Amino acid sequence: MASRAVVTDACSVPVSEIITVEETDSHGKQYGSGKWQKMEKPFAFTVHRVRRARRHRWRCAQVTFCCADEQLCHLWLQTLREQLDKLISEPASTDLNSNVGVVMGTRGESGDPGVGGWLGPGRTGTGGREAGAVHVRHLHIALPVPASAHPPLTLLLARLLHSPLCRPTFLLLLEPSRPKHLLVFINPFGGKGRGERIYARKVAPLFTLASITTEIIVTERANHAKESLYEMNIDTYDGVVCVGGDGMFSEVLHGLVGRTQRSAGVDQNQPRAALVPSSLRIGVIPAGSTDCVCYSTVGTDDAETSALHIIVGDSLAMDVSSVHHGGTLLRYWVSLLGYGFYGDIIRDSEKKRWMGLIRYDFSGLKTFLSHHCYEGTVSFLPAQHTVGSPRDRKPCRAGCFVCRQSRQQLEEEQKKSLYGLENSEEMEEWKVVCGKFLAINAMNMTCACSRSPGGLSPAAHLGDGSLDLILIRKCSRFNFLRFLIRHTNQHDQFDFTFVEVYRIKKFQFMPKHLEDDDGELGKRGKRFGEICSQHPSCCCPVSRSSWNCDGEILHSSAIEVRVHCQLVRLFARGIEGAEQPRS
Repeated sequence: MASRAVVTDACSVPVSEIITVEETDSHGKQYGSGKWQKMEKPFAFTVHRVRRARRHRWRCAQVTFCCADEQLCHLWLQTLREQLDKLISEPASTDLNSNVGVVMGTRGESGDPGVGGWLGPGRTGTGGREAGAVHVRHLHIALPVPASAHPPLTLLLARLLHSPLCRPTFLLLLEPSRPKHLLVFINPFGGKGRGERIYARKVAPLFTLASITTEIIVTERANHAKESLYEMNIDTYDGVVCVGGDGMFSEVLHGLVGRTQRSAGVDQNQPRAALVPSSLRIGVIPAGSTDCVCYSTVGTDDAETSALHIIVGDSLAMDVSSVHHGGTLLRYWVSLLGYGFYGDIIRDSEKKRWMGLIRYDFSGLKTFLSHHCYEGTVSFLPAQHTVGSPRDRKPCRAGCFVCRQSRQQLEEEQKKSLYGLENSEEMEEWKVVCGKFLAINAMNMTCACSRSPGGLSPAAHLGDGSLDLILIRKCSRFNFLRFLIRHTNQHDQFDFTFVEVYRIKKFQFMPKHLEDDDGELGKRGKRFGEICSQHPSCCCPVSRSSWNCDGEILHSSAIEVRVHCQLVRLFARGIEGAEQPRS
């Protein structure tokens, strides 16, 4: 899990990505956190830090810093511990650049600092193997600051590195707070039943290293986590961690959001109610079958990566949508709400749980061959506040400008509406689309997973206060198959005449069978559907489908959906824009 770093003359370690520091000797032997013990010269300390690997994965690595001066080495050890302690208590900040960090290195023989650039990664040994230590003569800390302050700060650091000072230099400290006490829910049944083993082997050792204490609850039944969050005193925790799949995350989401609204006196059954954000962040340790939430917010379904994001205290705001029917809240959701194709799959797969995970493939094939379409009316309100579009090929990334700017514009709209400067919701211009649909999909996020790295809507954003609504109209099986295949490659999946996509902030759906006084449109087709003899490319309409709401079935077809901008926060930072070089 951990590795020792080889750096010939320099190493850059952001303070925000240091897990812990320990006393060591020059050979890497670790000591406790008690009195400074006499060590072999040179004196040294080891920094446990985050190392970026391929495909957005993080790993725990070690780098040992050596110094001939015992007092100076002790000073740095004490100073770094103080700074890590401050990261625990500092309030979260959302408009900071976290790529500025602690720079450690040596002087070159000419007197220049042995650091290439102001925060470049240190050079590694032959072949990138990690072993050995760094001899430190200059050690400076530059902590995260607003992006606008980078030019003067860069100059200041350059001067510090060239100066003869050998004392810690602190610039600024404003980082999201790190957790120290967490409530952990483990689903022992989700996915392949690996939740407990994944937590024990990959997560618990890292939490222990970072001195994070936990209270663990292994769930025994459906909604166990949700009920516990309603009943427990959660004021002593710094966050809630769920170990499992997307269903486990949904339980924790409902528990936290529901408890927060109850405490605030908010009626959740009112569709227009302004929901109160939860103060606790949610950590997601992937141990399910698809792990869509983790894949869309971190970029990988790797448990160690997610644990390290929790340890360093990352914070990512995420939209949550609510589904109402007849003045009653049905569910909250964060990833996929699907009617037609995806609704039929989840409904059919629930009858075949005995098949295990393969039931999804079997039900998917059966639903594809059935080729049912559903008639109804979709009414939606376009998201005028967003600065992006579903087809702009600008994915949501860490520090996303689209999410930040869209939220600001949405807040301005709400203020103007509150003071009567703009039209209220009743006066806003709704769009109406009628027809027969193979699928109606709404996404809060990309819904990416290992099978579909780009997701169902590659340009969907996590915190812009909008949904991507995708309407797949009636078409032939062959064309629908072409559409599905594009979920697995880089081609534009919306580039079909039978596919429409909109960025919206609320929508309603009314199935045809509820609109008609005569009831259902017609009888349900045969097991694998009926192809009309006169129109081979069309599919026969049936009365109703079910909504797939984050993997759960909603039996009410007529629904009202709206987005609640950045209602919850996760222990994540979003997918980093480019693969980081291995250090």
